[in-house]
Amino acid sequence: MCRQLGYVGPPVRVGDMLTLGSHSLRTQAWAPEDMRGGGTINADGFGVAWWRDDDGVTVSRYRNAAPIWTDPAVEEVLPQLESWAVVAAVRSATVGMPIERNACAPFTHGRWAFSHNGMVPDWRRALSAVAEEFGSTATELGAGPLFDPAQLLEAESATDSATLWVILRGLLSTDTPDGSWAAAPAALSLLVSAVLDRSPGARLNLLLGDGRQLWATTVYHSLSALVTDDFAILSSEPFDDDPRWQPIPDRQLVSARPGALSVTPLLDVPSTKGSLL
Repeated sequence: MCRQLGYVGPPVRVGDMLTLGSHSLRTQAWAPEDMRGGGTINADGFGVAWWRDDDGVTVSRYRNAAPIWTDPAVEEVLPQLESWAVVAAVRSATVGMPIERNACAPFTHGRWAFSHNGMVPDWRRALSAVAEEFGSTATELGAGPLFDPAQLLEAESATDSATLWVILRGLLSTDTPDGSWAAAPAALSLLVSAVLDRSPGARLNLLLGDGRQLWATTVYHSLSALVTDDFAILSSEPFDDDPRWQPIPDRQLVSARPGALSVTPLLDVPSTKGSLL
């Protein structure tokens, strides 16, 4: 599948978040330790998003369909950029998915950045059904255009991850900045439940950031958290031997920001243990 990482805290060099630690995200691209049957290496591209304050907080990103260890920008360009928040991922493409720059996370929109570690079996059928259901509900509430199934064509790439993002950003578009800390986890929970209802074998480790906070879900794949009073990090695998790393159990909803870590069970998520073995 993929490896992913999110950071919020004091300003850091963007490139450093890709190479930090003896088991950095870059190292996890070619030597991951906990893929759980989701491939052996993550060589199908990478991406990184960071936030900046240019008359309002905005998101920038850099992506490449080549393996992260082949891109000199990781050490020559990205370390020249600083940000207080970073979301990054290295990709192992599911068989049949395109290997292209547009398929690499993070996917961005407005102040949001999103990454997905996992897969959705029969994703075209399953995600179309999810969008149709959300569309029907939204129409009843007077917000139909937010979930028009035709909007799935706006996905940057013909992949499950890019299509998940189109649906999730529709859910998030009903949010206001002051309400994001409540709306983001609700949107993630709703999406995970709806997808598993139609594709019980889906693997849905989702990672979302808005420059102030991180949210994540764990469905099948690994995730660890390192949160102090100064910073918060969520990572598929710990990148160093700091004893403060906390492994996150399966089927959890995670919210993290400096000084605060919340881990709660995903509500209304059916058990997928039997279908994943």
